[in-house]
Amino acid sequence: MRDVIAGISLASMNIPQVLGYTRIAAMPAVTGLYTVLLPLVAFACFGASRHLVVAADSATAAIFSSALGRMAPPGSPHYMALVSMVALLSAGFLLVARLFRLGFLADFLSRTVLVGFMAGVGIQVALAMVRDMLGIVTTAHNPLLQLVQTLAHLPHASGPTMVLSACVVGLIMVGDRLAPRAPLALVTVVGSIIASMAFDLSRHGIETLGPIESGLPRLHFPDVSWNDMLALLPVATSCVFVIIAQSAATSRAFALRFHDPVDDNADILGLCAANAVAGLSGTFTVNGSPTQTAMAARTGARTQLAQLTFAAVTAVVLVFLTGPLRYLPRCVLASIVFTVAVGMIDLRAIRAIRRESPGECGLALVTAAAVVGIGVEQGIFLAIALSLFRHVRHSYEPHTMILCHDPHSGLLEPRGVAGGVRTSPGLVVYRFCADLFYANSARFVADVRVMAEGASAPLSCLVVDASAITDIDFSAASDLRDLFTALRARGVTVIFGRVSPYLRADMDRHRITPVVEPANIHAQLHTAVAAAEAIIRQEK
Repeated sequence: MRDVIAGISLASMNIPQVLGYTRIAAMPAVTGLYTVLLPLVAFACFGASRHLVVAADSATAAIFSSALGRMAPPGSPHYMALVSMVALLSAGFLLVARLFRLGFLADFLSRTVLVGFMAGVGIQVALAMVRDMLGIVTTAHNPLLQLVQTLAHLPHASGPTMVLSACVVGLIMVGDRLAPRAPLALVTVVGSIIASMAFDLSRHGIETLGPIESGLPRLHFPDVSWNDMLALLPVATSCVFVIIAQSAATSRAFALRFHDPVDDNADILGLCAANAVAGLSGTFTVNGSPTQTAMAARTGARTQLAQLTFAAVTAVVLVFLTGPLRYLPRCVLASIVFTVAVGMIDLRAIRAIRRESPGECGLALVTAAAVVGIGVEQGIFLAIALSLFRHVRHSYEPHTMILCHDPHSGLLEPRGVAGGVRTSPGLVVYRFCADLFYANSARFVADVRVMAEGASAPLSCLVVDASAITDIDFSAASDLRDLFTALRARGVTVIFGRVSPYLRADMDRHRITPVVEPANIHAQLHTAVAAAEAIIRQEK
């Protein structure tokens, strides 16, 4: 029952919102309702996420509308056929992505990135809603340009629209604190429709949604030529990148919030089915919507039953209620979405990240700024690239240390690498805390040279604690062979301890084993240290 009520409340907020997305897509208003009918059912049947709401989305709508507007007049039958074909092609690409199990790409979305992503989307949506809350018309798609245009047109804002928007925002925010489970959005939508019909709010300068075609969609294959289909491939590819990245980020963010399992490949299959029925029902590409998913969670939805209820309510609206819906003020819809968008900015999580890891907090803020400034898909991919760069940087500058005997406990404790530091006379136990590859092998070589040359007492044995080394690439292996050959010429014996089977295989393949000698490669550190101490005793 909780999910059913949540689905009804979700429909009251999202039906007007998807109607608004048709303005970006340059499609008839009724096609916005089609995006939350069969696509919702298809994803509920094939997808895995318990929370993701799949519907019309501003990012994909902006992508295909800007491209298709040059191929056909917006709103024309040919344009509508092209739009539906983009949805079908996107479904085909998503099926390929599922077959090749590309859901692993979502593994590169860290919690830090997800917090920044949700905050960026929240800011982006909030800025987009301000124009309708003020009764201002803007033409830009970029949130920052929208803000500039909104500020420029601020003197022309509608007073009644601003007052109504402020009342709705105040009611919802105060109501969330006093009665968080109450369906305030549903009450607000129904109440505003009744007030609009009773007092004819459109006469007072408050814009309403206007006429909407009624009736259920008819399934048909879009009539598009082969040449047009080829021309649509780049558009569909761009949409698919956005769909996979944004849907994965959204589903993971809410799965983490509610401690649910994640199956990205199953979600890709669900998105494939949703876009297939979207194309066949005459509407446009659908996507996992962060805003609408946040709305669903806020209304108490915990399973896809809420989304199925949403689809059922949409069917009832299409058949019976498109008449009253025309009276809904746009500013009321914008105000509801604005409150949800503000709630997506998790300042508590950002502060927690900043306390524990300032560097990762910077990554979250960069992600949020990129989503707002350059777009959702670019922001996600930039965040992934920065995360990988940060990881590579840690591998490029790994922790290195010399293990020395503690005078009190007698145990080996880490100390910084320096020329005069010895584990014991003639012996250094050196730990390198990363895999060896072309970018950090110079650090290994430089450390060993400092230890071998930077002290008056000669170095007899170097024991490498390889517990953190599981892989050596070709370039690093070449550097190590040259280094170990030079050390042998100087009378320094190199011994490896804690060598895993993976590392031993790499040492054999890259011809490091003959340089070090097989007898000097040990699976445990204490045997390696004991062998080194025996060599030093023999030299004495």
